[in-house]
Amino acid sequence: MSDFPDSAAGRRLAIRRRAGRGPTLVFLPGYASDMEGGKATALDGWAEAQGRAMLRFDYAGCGASPGAFEEQTLESWRDDALAAIDSVEGPVLLVGSSMGGWIMLLAALARPEKVVGLVGIAAAQDFTDWGFSDGQKRTLREEGRIEQPSPYGDQPTVTTRAFWESGERLKLLGGPIPIHCPVRLLHGTADPDVPWRISLELMERLESADVDVTLVKAGDHRLSRPQDIALLLRTVEALMRA
Repeated sequence: MSDFPDSAAGRRLAIRRRAGRGPTLVFLPGYASDMEGGKATALDGWAEAQGRAMLRFDYAGCGASPGAFEEQTLESWRDDALAAIDSVEGPVLLVGSSMGGWIMLLAALARPEKVVGLVGIAAAQDFTDWGFSDGQKRTLREEGRIEQPSPYGDQPTVTTRAFWESGERLKLLGGPIPIHCPVRLLHGTADPDVPWRISLELMERLESADVDVTLVKAGDHRLSRPQDIALLLRTVEALMRA
């Protein structure tokens, strides 16, 4: 493992690089996740087998990257992603899971000359808007944080006012999204966290003429079953050939 400086934030981030043919595959984890998850490592294994370049990294405050988790915002994690992209020579293809799908869209808007394709897995753009009740938003504004039980671990999921407010500033679904590269969106119909219709709304908002949505019957939020991973790898491989 090595690290690179995130010049935008003046900090360092943990990364794993794999040399190979481009475009470089860059994986963007979800909220409170890291680069060692099943989808990220499956993509890395595929990249190794195919001789493809890949970059994985942890946002500040997550995984092996230093920093306090509760001090991070969507804007700061977007900047971490941009630092990762800027460290790569040549084009990149972004794969974003959940919140990472939101960040991949923000990165594509910021670096249209480098991003040649997007693959979203239950992409959760604008979840600070539709993902919280009015009561939770009031608590965030008044108390500065909320804790929610997590179905993915023993520790509760913490959201801070700073993160929520940054997400509200970076919402995308209110109008056309000027992204023009190919986009592939995978979403499970049994996703309890991100409604699959969010992917359909994203498809309608994207200006790209090359957008496909694949709905996975009975698929959950993580889409990490063997058949889900196989679908992800097929999708990435096909987009690499396009």
